[in-house]
Amino acid sequence: MERTLAIVKPDAVARGKIGEIMRRFEEAGLRISALKMVRLNKRQAEEFYHVHRARPFFDSLTTFMASGPVAVLVLEGEAAISTVRTIMGATDPARASPGTIRRDLGTSIEQNAVHGSDSRESAGFEVSYFFRGAETFDYDRVDRRGGG
Repeated sequence: MERTLAIVKPDAVARGKIGEIMRRFEEAGLRISALKMVRLNKRQAEEFYHVHRARPFFDSLTTFMASGPVAVLVLEGEAAISTVRTIMGATDPARASPGTIRRDLGTSIEQNAVHGSDSRESAGFEVSYFFRGAETFDYDRVDRRGGG
């Protein structure tokens, strides 16, 4: 079982797309083991995206990520990291495959609706940045179709 982090970015939160994005992850068989909504300040966004500090987009990315609330999820499943990255699609929505989150919901390279960990190492850092052990939950997913 692999664990990864996904963030519904401020643009998608503002457009009411949290549920749509979570649905896509769950329909792919991933389990949401933690979920919360937070508002990063600029310093927190800079700490989180520290690996991009030398990149030309660092300031605009961290400013954007601090511009509104985000929904943060821990997702678990077989090959969770690659599964999430496939569901998200390419960083640039114009280059993302049809049916991916970024193609369907992103509006630009920066405002592309979602962030996802790109490796086991980054997933470890990113999950622990937002969640402590007691904030994640282990439960069995039951595949039941139909109403309650």
